[in-house]
Amino acid sequence: MADEITKKEIEKEVEVGEELKEPPPPDVVQLCRETFQKSAEYLHGELEGTIEDYKLLEALNRITITKYTDMKELTENISKGLQDLNDKYSNLRPFLDQITQIDENVTALEQAAYKLDNYSKRLESKFKALEKR
Repeated sequence: MADEITKKEIEKEVEVGEELKEPPPPDVVQLCRETFQKSAEYLHGELEGTIEDYKLLEALNRITITKYTDMKELTENISKGLQDLNDKYSNLRPFLDQITQIDENVTALEQAAYKLDNYSKRLESKFKALEKR
């Protein structure tokens, strides 16, 4: 316990210092005030810049919302128009099938007419050949 030193012994050994309370020089006080003022102005400027950035983002978001709303309306109109066209095509489909069928029949009839024409020409040439005999 001899190694343990009590508080009273320490106070005896160590000179207790007191804080000097001298006023700082006037130029230091003025420089501190200017530093704090300029720091406040700087921070105020930074905050104003940040506020302006947020205002710009807000404006961009509003414009984007408007554009997306317009695009949504446009795609809805296109979708309705496409649905109308599909409905009209569905209504016309039987008639288009009939036209296709008629076209196929006309093509077949045309082929038959060519064959008949060739056959009649051959008969005519045979008839003329028999007539000459």
